[in-house]
Amino acid sequence: MNIIVTGGAGFIGSNFVFYEREKHPEDRIVCVDKLTYAGNLSTLEPVMQDPMFRFVKADICDRAAMEQLFEEEKPDMVVNFAAESHVDRSIENPEIFLETNIIGTAVLMDTCRKYGIKRYHQVSTDEVYGDLPMDRPDLFFTEETPLHTSSPYSSSKASADLLVNAYHRTYGLPVSISRCSNNYGPYQFPEKLIPLMIANALADKPLPVYGEGLNIRDWLYVEDHCKAIDIIIREGKVGEVYNIGGHNEMRNIDIVKLILDYLGKPESLITHVTDRKGHDQRYAIDPAKIHSELGWLPETMFKDGIVKTIEWYLNNKSWWEEIISGEYQNYYQEMYGNR
Repeated sequence: MNIIVTGGAGFIGSNFVFYEREKHPEDRIVCVDKLTYAGNLSTLEPVMQDPMFRFVKADICDRAAMEQLFEEEKPDMVVNFAAESHVDRSIENPEIFLETNIIGTAVLMDTCRKYGIKRYHQVSTDEVYGDLPMDRPDLFFTEETPLHTSSPYSSSKASADLLVNAYHRTYGLPVSISRCSNNYGPYQFPEKLIPLMIANALADKPLPVYGEGLNIRDWLYVEDHCKAIDIIIREGKVGEVYNIGGHNEMRNIDIVKLILDYLGKPESLITHVTDRKGHDQRYAIDPAKIHSELGWLPETMFKDGIVKTIEWYLNNKSWWEEIISGEYQNYYQEMYGNR
């Protein structure tokens, strides 16, 4: 197959590219990324010379660029990871989230309709469901949970999900949607909780924690997520939504303390800062549907995944130190500037 992966230079997208190249070496992967601040081309260095891989710098909102790409590649599938995804940034500047996450999705699906496709898969988030109360540990998000967004980011993702369903019903576009819990693992941009805490702890800098850090998230190791998406696009039913959860609920403050303990750093580095506006309390996904229909279950317990993640950041300091310094943004120019 010929698969277009949008947002493939980002955290989850790049891990998906690596997983697909290893799991399905017979498939061609075409990675499309705009290379905004969170897209890092150097992440894809292990596959850049692979004859079954192609990288294209383009914006999914650029209709002409997408049509040209589809004309060249005649893809069988599109997996859309491309998204603005940081809640804090969405609060400060909502418009760019609406453009990329909604308009970009529409452009991709219009192009899929024009050129024909076996599957369009939308990578979404559990944040479209809002949050769950702290005092009801028995409650979980299911695929039937009503959408109830809290931030411009989650609103833009929910809007895209509704649009995907509408294209399926109106035009018969073969689609699927997955909604995942918080991912962690290698190549995550250092503004996110776990890599930020690791980097700051190693530099003996303050570790900023919102409020008391009691917010609960369900954590999913990124490779488990990639396996789930791979199963959905190949075996999942058209028109269906699948929740992908890790069964690993943790309070933010406990994760921060765990990282400090592993690195031998003092808890005095923790600095409590003013809480985020509209901060969701608890996320928790019930992955019963994808388990019963497709046989997927998360394989990585948080206690194991967090150690693997910390060790990866310890062993790949140059990758995230370049990001913190801003040097990574020069990589594309170095690779392609004279071509």
